[in-house]
Amino acid sequence: MTSSAGNREYAMKCHGAWFAAVITVTAWFAGAHAHAETIGVFTKSAGNPIARAVRAGAEAVAKTHGVTVFHYIPTSPDNVPQQTALVEEALSAKRDAIIFTPVDVKAMVPSVQKINAASIPLVNVSDRLTGGSAVAFVGTDDYAIALETARALLKAMGGKGNVVVLEGPAPIPTAAARLGGFKDALKEFPEVKVLFSKNAMYARPAASDLLKATLKLNPSPQIDGVLAANDAMAFGAIEAFKEAKKKMPLIVGINASKEAVELIKSGDMLASGDYNGLIEGCLGAEIAIRTLRRQPVPKEVMAKTAVVDKTNYQAYEIPADRRPCPTLEGMAVAKP
Repeated sequence: MTSSAGNREYAMKCHGAWFAAVITVTAWFAGAHAHAETIGVFTKSAGNPIARAVRAGAEAVAKTHGVTVFHYIPTSPDNVPQQTALVEEALSAKRDAIIFTPVDVKAMVPSVQKINAASIPLVNVSDRLTGGSAVAFVGTDDYAIALETARALLKAMGGKGNVVVLEGPAPIPTAAARLGGFKDALKEFPEVKVLFSKNAMYARPAASDLLKATLKLNPSPQIDGVLAANDAMAFGAIEAFKEAKKKMPLIVGINASKEAVELIKSGDMLASGDYNGLIEGCLGAEIAIRTLRRQPVPKEVMAKTAVVDKTNYQAYEIPADRRPCPTLEGMAVAKP
């Protein structure tokens, strides 16, 4: 594939629909730089706001360094066969470096090992692989985010009342870590009762349906707070209470998405933990470029956590792709 300004999408034609996927090419310069470095950026899905932020961060850093970015995005979210096929495409194209968010931390290990065997440096971002080799890991502390977000809710409740916990799918590492943070925060508030803690699949419809069914019980339980492990489930909870015309409890989510910020402004949400995909994309690209240019890099960088509420939401009204990229020098948590 050749480089040109703008974005292009290529549909892969493979044996069966399972292997259909999209490659988006972002080229930042023209013919005079035809032999410049290339980076393949693998994300889980096209629509996920964290994945979009990762791509935006990688593009911003690549642009400042004159590097061509190729985005490898499954057309079906979290699809192992599609991401496996995309890895083969990147290997065939001989990308110089890879920034990699696995759709499955275990199932994608064989593909990562192929990247390793080709001596292509790989930076693992977002979800930590269980095998293979990465020059660095860039992530966010899901446990710490959940702990601080839950504390914000429980303090706002005055340390008492009834809460509902909306979990993510247990096999997903972020979901397990966030549930652990919620549980440990709840231990600090013994007068708070958990009505139930259930998997709502990180999905708005599943969370909405679960709360709607609960609110139809006779008598319906008193719910004072909702701990949602991502913003989508928090939105589903809000929908359920509005449809039932019940008093809105205090609701928190995680991701600090644009919609969450708007709901915090309006008062429908109390807060959202900031899972910052932009940081992962920016620093992942910086590490990949430094590796290609034989410069020192940290083995691990964990983004700092923050809870977004009415006191600080203004900074989060700026779309992720328009926020400034952090640098390794500015991240005190980088590990050598």
